[in-house]
This record gives sequence, structure tokens and C-alpha cells, in this order.
Amino acid sequence: MELRQLRYFLVVADELHFGRAAERLHITQPPLTVAVRRLERELGVQLFDRTTRRVTLTAAGQAFRERIQAAVAELDDAAGDVADIAAGRSGKIRVGFVSSASYTTVPEAIRAFRQQRPRIDLVLHPLTSGEQIEQLLDGNLDLGLIRDPGDVPGLNLELLSTEDLVVVLPEAHQLAAVQEIHPRELEGEPMILFPYRLMPGFVARVLRLFDSLPTPPIVAQQAIHQETVLGLVAAGLGISVLPESVQRFQMPGVTTRRFVGRPQTELHVARAGGSAPAVDDFVRCLRGRLP
Repeated sequence: MELRQLRYFLVVADELHFGRAAERLHITQPPLTVAVRRLERELGVQLFDRTTRRVTLTAAGQAFRERIQAAVAELDDAAGDVADIAAGRSGKIRVGFVSSASYTTVPEAIRAFRQQRPRIDLVLHPLTSGEQIEQLLDGNLDLGLIRDPGDVPGLNLELLSTEDLVVVLPEAHQLAAVQEIHPRELEGEPMILFPYRLMPGFVARVLRLFDSLPTPPIVAQQAIHQETVLGLVAAGLGISVLPESVQRFQMPGVTTRRFVGRPQTELHVARAGGSAPAVDDFVRCLRGRLP
């Protein structure tokens, strides 16, 4: 039994006339008649009563029509859905992102993407870089926004943006009075930093700023979320180094200052394996180039 035969049967059942049914199907009448007779032989029942004057459904034909009509429509819908997903018109994208990206590229990209692709469900996961790498490699994310990833086997990485690193200080800190800070001025300072396991590339980049110091800043506290880091700085537990976009997050008791030499951090788009049209479209939105 072929899907084509079922479609032919349903059209004849609608029209109750082989000639009109053939016209709807854009075929001639003889192959339509042959297809319906073959279907009847395969089922072992008569689906139509035929006379020279009219065609009617038998009881078996009516029951068969009721059973397969929804099934054929469901198959048509499934085929359309698959085609839409393949073309990037519908479906789901699972996106991970570091917290700092939520202040910069992510909100505008989401707004633009939803306008362009309203039938695609964006499933957003705020995750650290380390968590994203693990989930990308496990196939649990389609796209990640990772900070300073370095070289990660199994991932395709594209630079999305760069921004300056800044020193985050308690407002009462003596260095809050200067405009730019040299790394040597932070010698021996207690520092609040992300756990290396969760943000390995970013932590390594920050620590490299102090490689030449005899006494680099001491990691006194670790925190996972940028907001938590700011709260600990405001409480006077130490200084921190974060992307410049942190300035958009207003935390009382905290101030930021630039580094001399303007060291930078990088935000990368990360994917594992191949890509889909919808994912490509979202990346274009992240870059400010709408699909």
C-alpha cells in the first residue's frame, strides 16, 4: 500500500466521480482507476460501488476513509514541518550564554531574531563557559556564547566581539581616585574571581595580567555569577577584573576603572559539528546582520 494510493482514494471519495478526481490530481482517469482497484485488491474489500451513472462509497469504504483521512493529513503536516525546520522557518534552538553577554549582544539579537523567525523557539540557558563547552560537546546545546575559550577540540569557534577588561573596586578603595590602573598597582590585593573550572579561558586571561608581579593578587573568594562578584566587591572583600560591559549593571558601592594598555577579553560563538539554517540566522542577528 502506497501513500499515493491513499491520496487517490481520498480524492475519489471526496468527488465521487473518477473524472473530476483525475482532474484534481492532474492525471488521466485510467491510471486513477487502476490505482483504486489495486488498493481494493490489497485490502481485500470493495471501497466503491460503481455504476454507469454514479459512484458511492461502500460501508467499508466509508470506514476506511474515516480512519486514514486524519493519518494522511498528519503525514502532510509532518512533511511540511520537516521542510520548515530544514529551511530554518520553524523548530527550536538551544542557546547557552555567559552572563556578561546578557548585557551586550544577546537582548538585541533575541528581539531581531523573533521578529524574523517567530515560529522558532529560542531556548536560552545562562551558563558559564565551562558548562557550555560540556553541553555543546554532549549535544545538549546548538550554540554557545563563550568567553575566551582558547582552542577546544570538537568545537567550531568564531570571534563575535571584544571588549576591554576593567578593574572592579569598592567605592572607598584608594585606587578609585585614579582614572587608569596598572596591574602592578594591584600587587597583593585580595581578588574575587570565577572558579577556573567554570571559566578557564577568562580566568587564565585575567591571571596573565599579573604574571610579572612578584606578588600577584590573591584569589580570596570565588563566585559563579557576575552579579555575585559585584556584591562581594561592594562588601569590601576584594577587587575583581571583569568585562567592561559590567558597567551596565548598576551595583551600589562599586566603581570600575580602566587598565593601562587596555587589555581585552573575547566573546566567541561556539558550535559543535554542523550547523542549521536557523542557527546561522541567529548568529547573523548576534552580529547585527539580520537574516
